[in-house]
Amino acid sequence: MASECSFDVVCKVDLDEVKNAVSQAMKEIGQRYDFKGSVSKIELKDDKVLVLNSDDEVKLKAVIDVLQTKLHKRGVSIRSMEYGKIEPATKGTVRQEVTIHQGIPVEKAKGLIKAVKDAKIKVQASIQGDQLRVSGKSRDDLQEVIALFKKDDQGLDLQFTNYRG
Repeated sequence: MASECSFDVVCKVDLDEVKNAVSQAMKEIGQRYDFKGSVSKIELKDDKVLVLNSDDEVKLKAVIDVLQTKLHKRGVSIRSMEYGKIEPATKGTVRQEVTIHQGIPVEKAKGLIKAVKDAKIKVQASIQGDQLRVSGKSRDDLQEVIALFKKDDQGLDLQFTNYRG
């Protein structure tokens, strides 16, 4: 094989699916008996942060459960969400911010590259912005890297795109 084979490792969240999941979760919260008279709501701020509000911590946990169910049904990985601490809000309510992670952080990308080097697979891995490019001469080596990343994903929801064989 004379040509190089490559693929990109990315960590992306479809924000349209997140918006749909939030909409469905709000609809369910509005219809459920245990939320009657509650101030529970979910807001999406600047495509990176969800703000969850509710009467108390118990209801907030129920809101999180509804949201996670809707996200999972829409194919959005729950692992790409980072939950902040629960804070008191106005009128005795509680609030929690949920950050949506897009891209692979540099520290995690370095950890993935180290895992490839430790496995002694004959490929080159390089960081390109918020993604990782893996290239090598053999398709089998690339498949081995994908299997390695699926096993040791550094706590990220990784997708493999742009495969060029």
